Amino acid sequence: MKNSKFVLDKITKLLEQSLISSRDLTNELITILKSKRDEIVLKMKLTSKDEFEVLSHRVENLEKKFEKLNIQKKKKTKRVKKS
Repeated sequence: MKNSKFVLDKITKLLEQSLISSRDLTNELITILKSKRDEIVLKMKLTSKDEFEVLSHRVENLEKKFEKLNIQKKKKTKRVKKS
């Protein structure tokens, strides 16, 4: 009985340690992959979602201004031709 208890204790300790080490290994791998992802994003000079939204809004505003200027220019050129 004592021998079987001893063996079971050893097996449970081994399993417990392996679970803990596998969790640590998993966490370490995830950390490494995240750092690599961040490194790639930095090299590619990608923007965050917030920055993208701000930039797209600015581009839309500039396009509207450009269209207004084109319309004004067309009106001026028509007036010049008439007179």
